Amino acid sequence: MLVEAIYHRSADSYCYAYDENTVHIRLRAKKDDLHAVRALHGDKYDWANTVRETHMHKIATDELFDYWQAELTPPHFRLRYAFELVSGKVKLWYTEQGFSEQKPQDPLTFFDYPFIWPTEVLQPPDWVKKAVFYQIFPERFANGDKTNDPAQVRPWEQDDPGPYDYYGGDLQGVLDRIDYLHSLGVGAVYFTPLFEANTNHKYDTADYYKVDPHFGDAALLKTLVQDFHARGIRVILDAVFNHSGGGFAPFRDVLEKGRESVYWNWFHMKDNPAGDGAAPSYHCFAFESHMPKLNTANPEVRAYLLDVARYWVKECDIDGWRLDVANEVDHEFWRHFRRELKSLKPDFYILGEIWHDAMPWLRGDQFDAVMNYPATEAVLQFFAKDDIDAETFSFRINRLLAGYPQQVNEAAFNIVGSHDTPRLLTTAHDERKVRQAVLFQFILPGAPCIYYGDEVGMTGGADPDCRKPMVWDPQKQNGELLGFYRELIALRKAHPALQEGSFEIVYARNRQLAVRRKHANEHVYVCFNHSDAEKRLTFAIETQTPPVPIWGKGTARMDDAAMTVSLPPFGWLVLAAPGAIDKTDVV
Repeated sequence: MLVEAIYHRSADSYCYAYDENTVHIRLRAKKDDLHAVRALHGDKYDWANTVRETHMHKIATDELFDYWQAELTPPHFRLRYAFELVSGKVKLWYTEQGFSEQKPQDPLTFFDYPFIWPTEVLQPPDWVKKAVFYQIFPERFANGDKTNDPAQVRPWEQDDPGPYDYYGGDLQGVLDRIDYLHSLGVGAVYFTPLFEANTNHKYDTADYYKVDPHFGDAALLKTLVQDFHARGIRVILDAVFNHSGGGFAPFRDVLEKGRESVYWNWFHMKDNPAGDGAAPSYHCFAFESHMPKLNTANPEVRAYLLDVARYWVKECDIDGWRLDVANEVDHEFWRHFRRELKSLKPDFYILGEIWHDAMPWLRGDQFDAVMNYPATEAVLQFFAKDDIDAETFSFRINRLLAGYPQQVNEAAFNIVGSHDTPRLLTTAHDERKVRQAVLFQFILPGAPCIYYGDEVGMTGGADPDCRKPMVWDPQKQNGELLGFYRELIALRKAHPALQEGSFEIVYARNRQLAVRRKHANEHVYVCFNHSDAEKRLTFAIETQTPPVPIWGKGTARMDDAAMTVSLPPFGWLVLAAPGAIDKTDVV
């Protein structure tokens, strides 16, 4: 037993309250080293009457480690626990004080989860894990009102956008196409910034209380949200609170008055007088002089931005904020932000843009979820770029899932492309690879998001090429790909196991992959052959009811407790066992 590889602490993804009655505990160990792990647990004030032993189960494996988990119900909302580790004939006990060959007798030496406070349990909105999102870049989605077009707007059919070009997309265009989004089957839309700014992307806010006139006005936004809600579609907007734009009135005042400005401390100023150019005398987003960084630790700035956040919820009844450059804003601001928004709307979705490990923001006091860029990169490397094999891909996904609490994974914002990245079809160069990448995106725990136009086969390289005008001409759309998206959305909505429940990669070899999603007694298996030759996969299943193919191409045969699936080149097959009986539940 390699004790140096064993790790646990009573925090973050290793010990957390999943809900108001349940605590999840996890243990990391060397891969294939432990044969069994048991948790000894009870109430520290009533140990003799509450002590129990629970077998833990392996939830994930990566290149180096196995991850074990148990779901415990503390009898009095308190929990003390230790681990019994078994490797062959070797048995060790693991407590907060380290390892011992003897069973520890004093629970005071155990790991401790002091108390489940309902107010501290991270509970993302339940609707999120059941939703399919659609991202809209307003300037490029549809032009519904030519009277508010910017000067020198380009013809919609010209698909070679430059960084400073305008095409005239607006909120009326979205309203005109709302039936398209409803028929597609999406359950939520995410808009990149809508507020007045001096660029086409609007990430340089000039007026936080005003919809950009080229998009419409607050009344039109309110109508649009109401129409989305009438169709059962939620709406989240983009909040740019890390920085403002150069046209923001307080920043203009600073540029004019220097240290005499009452807004001097609203920003991170370095020198007086302030200047811009290659080396601005103030902190910015990156080094963009037209995006001065806001001092969110300043009580006045905090009060102003929190009022903005509340205002659009009250004014237009939006359902969430996506938070731009979220990891560069101080944590205390986000704590205030969460309290304010959740008090207005308990099922409000707070989504942070963080491209790396985000655990410090996901402890129940700040965000509900983050944009799942680490999963995006893994999906692209396996399905689109062929840079890694199936086993390496499975390790990447497993490590990511083991690194966050379960409810964080269930609310993750899963993308395969956005306004900040090249489009999926351009990266993959092959529609067959696109379909497999999107299928995996839709079965991964969390909420999948479609970047506008991907569903009709739009292409584009890095920004600004990924921001081409939406293709609305049916003759120029990829109708078969659109049909695939419609079927996939319908499949996900029809099967609870694809929306919530357990996720396990049950087969990962060479370029073949099989995933099991399980919820209640429903088991769904999704199999991939990511190669140009016919392949066969055989893996163990856990149901007495044979899974049957429900979508895709290939054949499946069940022998005893094993399923053998044959797939054509770049083929995939979805199998389901509705109402299946889990063998572990059979006495």
